[in-house]
Amino acid sequence: MSTVPLQENPESDPLVRQVFDDIRATRGSDFINLLWKYLAFDPPLLKQTWEDVKSVMAEPSALDPKTKEMIYVAVSIANSCRYCVHSHTAAARAKGMDDEEYADLLRVISTASRTNALLNGLQIPVDPEFNREND
Repeated sequence: MSTVPLQENPESDPLVRQVFDDIRATRGSDFINLLWKYLAFDPPLLKQTWEDVKSVMAEPSALDPKTKEMIYVAVSIANSCRYCVHSHTAAARAKGMDDEEYADLLRVISTASRTNALLNGLQIPVDPEFNREND
């Protein structure tokens, strides 16, 4: 259950309408997912969040779109965000991630989680070679 109510007609607010129109244009789809609909309870928060997500996930950069989505899945798993796991897994699949890549992604995530837990428990110092200051 959400901590805020779903707005009945969120696009009656001009700022929400502007953000939703940009989401539609950016994604090339009329679909507005629940994240954005619920964030419409606070139009400035909605706008800022969309601008942040758009700048990282939709604008061209050194990482291809599928890789960005796969990283988002990994971080969402680490942060226990069920909604984001589902949303970004679907987005990664839409951008070409196949079952073999998904299984490999889950292997990497589970291995990293396990070794991270070991290293957090052991508190081993970082090898000097891993510091960029030594480059």
